[in-house]
Amino acid sequence: MGSYNETMDNLLIKEVEEGRVVGANVLVIHNGSEIYHNTFGYSDKERKIAMSRDTIFRMYSMTKPITAVAIMILVERGEIDLNDSVSKYFSEFSNQLVYSLNEELEDIKRDITINDLLNMTAGIPYPDENHESGRQMGKLFRSFIERREKGDSPDTQEYIRAIARVPLVQQPGAKWVYGLSADILGGIIEIVTNKRFGEFIKEEIFYPLEMKDTAFFVPKDKLNRFAQNYMWNEEMNTLVPFEKSHLGEYYGEDVAYESGGAGLVSTIDDYSHFAMMMVNNGEYNGNKILERKTIELMTKDKLTKEQKADFIWDGMKGYGYGNLMRILINKEEAETSANIGEFGWDGWTGNFVSMDPKEKIVLLYFIQRCDSGVTPIVRNLKRATYEFIS
Repeated sequence: MGSYNETMDNLLIKEVEEGRVVGANVLVIHNGSEIYHNTFGYSDKERKIAMSRDTIFRMYSMTKPITAVAIMILVERGEIDLNDSVSKYFSEFSNQLVYSLNEELEDIKRDITINDLLNMTAGIPYPDENHESGRQMGKLFRSFIERREKGDSPDTQEYIRAIARVPLVQQPGAKWVYGLSADILGGIIEIVTNKRFGEFIKEEIFYPLEMKDTAFFVPKDKLNRFAQNYMWNEEMNTLVPFEKSHLGEYYGEDVAYESGGAGLVSTIDDYSHFAMMMVNNGEYNGNKILERKTIELMTKDKLTKEQKADFIWDGMKGYGYGNLMRILINKEEAETSANIGEFGWDGWTGNFVSMDPKEKIVLLYFIQRCDSGVTPIVRNLKRATYEFIS
């Protein structure tokens, strides 16, 4: 046990000492028991606040698996069908336009479905300067951020109806394109339940899973636990505070836009409860969130070979994708000791979760460094963990 702890500690101390992160919070659970936890560095270096176990982090895209579970709760209840057209809930998604390869507009060939949103095959991009659809999305988000900064806060529903009016980057179902699909799912949940998205997931997920610090905002009495966000500054060759809004996120108690793709904050213990539910057939501490068969459905690769053409991120080698998560399908290609079917996701600031239902392993690595994705340290932490339990 000591050598495992030492290996993990040394890997993480090096990350902080060599300046790749300001601070880190890491937790590993095996068969429901904690086998490793430690904190390193600062949650806020400028204010000299040390990283602690209850530090609150911006989850960014680690919001997405929670949104997928929320959708599946409604699927189990028969209130949503995975083959439903999105236009059933938002008429703005009827008769959309699509950019062709030469960026000329053409008619949509079929409606976007719930499945398209869950599998990122809808053709709805994030703001992206590399194509016209993404450039238009960028203009839209900048205008919404400016409005919020002036005190006029567009809510989730207004965001979604505006997103629908931006032509798609490709035809639905053609390829995997990472984008705003999870945000649309959050809006659909609001339409179906007649509740704000945040209210629904608090009642159905956060409360039963004892996720007391997870929400779309940080209460004023918890702000001292809210980690500072950092971005690499090439000129200064160091990490500096990042104070801007990346995708319209805003963590005040008056937040109006509850982003199903990137809006949540959480702690490492809170998120571990969600992850343990996922590896334990939908149950945590006697509270059933989803049925076993639903979890099995969620953690299967849903992409065709053609759809995988652009699924080429560094952290996705050997993985498929479905229900807003990566799913391990080729251990050799991924160069991992994890079991086939291991799944999870990560966030823009480097937060990462790995869930292995066969070994009942949950690994959480929480940092706040913008534009991180899956960092090399994650592979080393996973390798050390699987070597230890083998």
